Amino acid sequence: MTEAILLVGGRGTRLRPLTVHTPKPMVPAAGVPFLTHQLARARAAGVEHIVLATSYLAEVFEPYFGDGSSLGLHLEYVTEEEPLGTGGAIRNVASRLRSGPDEPVLIFNGDILTGLDIPALVSTHETTGADVSLHLTRVQDPRAFGLVPTDSTGRVTAFLEKPQTPEEIVTDQINAGAYVFRRSVIDTIPEGRPVSVERETFPELLATGAHLQGMVDSTYWLDLGTPQAFVRGSADLVLGRAPSPAVPGRCGDRLILPTATVAPDAKLTGGTVVCEGARVGEGARISGSTILAGAVVEPGAVVTDSLVGLGARIGERTILTGAVIGDGATVGADNELRDGVRIWCDAHIPAGALRFSSDQ
Repeated sequence: MTEAILLVGGRGTRLRPLTVHTPKPMVPAAGVPFLTHQLARARAAGVEHIVLATSYLAEVFEPYFGDGSSLGLHLEYVTEEEPLGTGGAIRNVASRLRSGPDEPVLIFNGDILTGLDIPALVSTHETTGADVSLHLTRVQDPRAFGLVPTDSTGRVTAFLEKPQTPEEIVTDQINAGAYVFRRSVIDTIPEGRPVSVERETFPELLATGAHLQGMVDSTYWLDLGTPQAFVRGSADLVLGRAPSPAVPGRCGDRLILPTATVAPDAKLTGGTVVCEGARVGEGARISGSTILAGAVVEPGAVVTDSLVGLGARIGERTILTGAVIGDGATVGADNELRDGVRIWCDAHIPAGALRFSSDQ
């Protein structure tokens, strides 16, 4: 297998305000755009040619990655004029593929952080003679995902989208967002209209007797669709829990990029990342968080499991826990922001304006 399709067209609505100015795959994780980790892992697995299916803010991808030669890849870009869904996006880039009709094409979503053994998935596909092979993983609560039950040989028997009742939950195996398609199967997807592989393509293939094979791989897997998950994924990359050859430094408690400035007595733990040109003041404590380029964390601030956007500023003694601060926003001194709060881009919160506890 030498080529792949990477689906990077989503609007990332669950990640806003992180995705107001930046498409989801380009939000930095462990110091580089998340897409870098996916491209590097694909290259390490032997992929040479990748077609990126872009849509939302499509213009930012090519200026950053170019032709892919710096990563040892050949990259091409295809932009959807209107969103086409997962299946429609795959069909829309088919003309750029070079594989023969029976050769395998790897396809993966642009928002999944995974330790998937890519060569094992391809080997499963080839040895079973499948038309499509799917990476499956097991989760404790499958209600937010598509269930994929299989028989004793791993052959897929059904697709059950987001079950809610106990009777509907017949397996803990879910669609993990990476596939190997026989090249000719891609050409059977309808052209020029939105298509969901999960809700239309896969069920129709199953109904017509196609061979869909599942491979359960329960190594690291995380859907980065929410701010909390994205922050966790970045920290896990820095800590070495999630594998990637693209982390720009040694794995450990913290990652400080070369042009960042961190006060000697500041404490950074839990996979914290401080990006280019960011500044962390005296006595600040940051755990499991990402401080994006040009942001400032002033003296005495405490930042936990949070993301501070490009050029944002966190005031002295302010406490952030599970917060997302948009690009260019300012949070004044002595504020206290807790789990789930999202401060929009360029917003300004005055000193001492928001608290969950007494100011004494």
